[in-house]
Amino acid sequence: MDHLTVLSPAKLNLVLDVLGKRPDGFHELRTIFERISLADQITLTRNKSNKISVCCAHPHVPKGPGNSAFKAAMMLSRDFSISEGLDINIIKNIPVAAGLAGGSSNAAAVLSGLNRLWQIGLNNAQLVNYAARLGSDVAFFLYNTSYALGTGRGELIKPLDVKTKLWHVLVTPRVKIYTKEVFTRLKLKLTNKKDNVNILLPFLRKGDLARLAGALSNDLEPAILSLRPDFIHLKNKLLDAGATGVCFSGSGPSVFACVQSQQHAQSLRAKFDRRYTQIFVVSTL
Repeated sequence: MDHLTVLSPAKLNLVLDVLGKRPDGFHELRTIFERISLADQITLTRNKSNKISVCCAHPHVPKGPGNSAFKAAMMLSRDFSISEGLDINIIKNIPVAAGLAGGSSNAAAVLSGLNRLWQIGLNNAQLVNYAARLGSDVAFFLYNTSYALGTGRGELIKPLDVKTKLWHVLVTPRVKIYTKEVFTRLKLKLTNKKDNVNILLPFLRKGDLARLAGALSNDLEPAILSLRPDFIHLKNKLLDAGATGVCFSGSGPSVFACVQSQQHAQSLRAKFDRRYTQIFVVSTL
């Protein structure tokens, strides 16, 4: 096999609780991840140059060592003495620096893809160990699950046996917000200490959309809004347009709306403010 093409999906955080600061400088988190249908496409192709290269048309995607997919390939190449080169071609559909974990998902796709292409033979637990070295959200994408509980700094994953399929309208303003910047502005004493995961989870299991929408929460929202106070208008516009519930994903700036159906999502998107060009109808994957 000379090449392999894999999908690299985005995620949403239905709940994101920040529990405190860890000794390692990261924050202790408790979150419910949802894998969604918005996805990048990555093609891995062997080459004879003995070098790893990244090709992506998106101007804000790093092409070298700053790219998570590149780091994942370099890690496996070094640890397993792979002498051949590799071309990583990324068709970017997930907005960059948007709270959707596009870079983390790309890294996970490369880890699992190269495990097959290079016939390394790692099991999922071993791949997860590599994922933890690459970033907090990477491990989630190595599990074949629609939903998962994430703890630690987000790298400890417990798949959730939930069959509910959700539909969303996802809006990403063309503004990059970096995770570090948001956490710097986080005021832990102001975060909500309720167990929002266990409040939302029964509604998710039952498919109770109205109560689930009311239980969406993100402890990073005040920090996001301190950077961009105007984003509150985006949330309100989605609610005014008929969304059941609205929340930021991760460290933002993406905002997602829970809606009743695919038809409802398409209707809401059609009448939404045309200033926002990155509007997606997505579902649970």
